Amino acid sequence: MPLPETFTRTTTLVRHNLLLVRREPGPILSRMILPLVFLTLLRPLYTAAQGPGAGTEQAVVGTVVTFSLLALSISGSAILTERLARTWDRLRAGSAHPVELFAGKAVPAFTALLAQQALIVGFAIAVLGLRPQHYGLLAAVLLSWSVTLLGLGTLLGVLARSMGELSAAYDIGGMLFSSLGGALVPLAVLPHWVAVVAPISPGYWAARGLHAALAGDATATLTTCATLLTLGTTCAIAAALRLRGRSSRLVAL
Repeated sequence: MPLPETFTRTTTLVRHNLLLVRREPGPILSRMILPLVFLTLLRPLYTAAQGPGAGTEQAVVGTVVTFSLLALSISGSAILTERLARTWDRLRAGSAHPVELFAGKAVPAFTALLAQQALIVGFAIAVLGLRPQHYGLLAAVLLSWSVTLLGLGTLLGVLARSMGELSAAYDIGGMLFSSLGGALVPLAVLPHWVAVVAPISPGYWAARGLHAALAGDATATLTTCATLLTLGTTCAIAAALRLRGRSSRLVAL
């Protein structure tokens, strides 16, 4: 693939997908606004139970993990919409390479996922008094978690057969993974069996990484980032394999 042609096709696909988002901004706006409302209203409960510092941190971590998991709809619907509209076959029949098609979908979705998390954390720092010990580690966790969400969402978009099925997957899965991961309620106060199964939840690693980054623990943060990146890459590879035919072209679903 000549680099100039690849760049041109990829940027064209990115602009096209950004245009689709601008035409229907409601879903993304709701994913941006609702977390701030949730965080503002629920923070007093956390601070009353854990104190101002720990309570604010737990409220922020819970909000970031829960609402970013619900935002799987952003990346999942980007692919599923094309499939349901029967435009996916047109895309794969064109001259664009599968990597370019994925990049065209991934860049806008990744930007939206990262922007959502940055907005929540930025709001907490500016308004609620959150004081991260290391901003670089915090940024690393947010980037790694966004990669994981992108991979998970892409896989859901490939496997789901309808919007209702996709909605059920990210609604139920989002709340289940965030709860099992100790994002909404600390694992220390949950039944013992929850702590045992918690590591199977992506939300557990996201919450762990956020707590470690906010505390300035570099070792725990980097270990968590590696786990999240591995998970996201695995999901992306699984989605790509599902979409590839014998001729290495993207197949119809």
